[in-house]
Amino acid sequence: MTFVWIVIKDYYRLTKYHNEGLVKKQKASVTMEWIIMMTTKVIYYGYVFVLPMLILPFAWWQILIGFLVMHYVAGFILAIIFQPAHVIEGTEYPMPDGEGNLENNWAIHQLHTTTNFGHKEKLFSWYVGGLNYQVEHHLFPNICHVHYREIAKIVEQTTKEFGLPYKSKETFFEAVAAHARQLKMLGEKPKEAVNPLLSVA
Repeated sequence: MTFVWIVIKDYYRLTKYHNEGLVKKQKASVTMEWIIMMTTKVIYYGYVFVLPMLILPFAWWQILIGFLVMHYVAGFILAIIFQPAHVIEGTEYPMPDGEGNLENNWAIHQLHTTTNFGHKEKLFSWYVGGLNYQVEHHLFPNICHVHYREIAKIVEQTTKEFGLPYKSKETFFEAVAAHARQLKMLGEKPKEAVNPLLSVA
């Protein structure tokens, strides 16, 4: 997951944002954004590959293996945090109408399609950077995650007042189990609909 980000997704996203006019909308220069990205890439690869090869007694291929293992572990951790927040029992997958519009506004859509987990696990919340508060992460992306615990109480109370869903699992392991059940359900062959005309004797 993270490996794809650094070798493909970063370039794809910047090109996409430029083509969609998002770079211009942010009053940024696409040339400057490319310069910033390429400079940070050089710095990153420099301290991940070049520096270890200069100061550590390892061959280049050993450092490459370490790099790939690091990204595999980081990607796996991110995947098992993101997936239970979005692909889990009770999560809705609303479809747009013929004109491409969804029934609810953006904020309500987040409530229907996102699930929190492990609110009481402070160390876990710290470790994953507050990503176990996915509802709040989506609703308030510009607020630091250290505030999500308190914001979550307000969001949950507000959803109850307006009759909106607030989806949450007690623990991370409960969320992973619900994710596994959802995957099992999605992998099952759909049952064929019974034709009522043929079932009449």
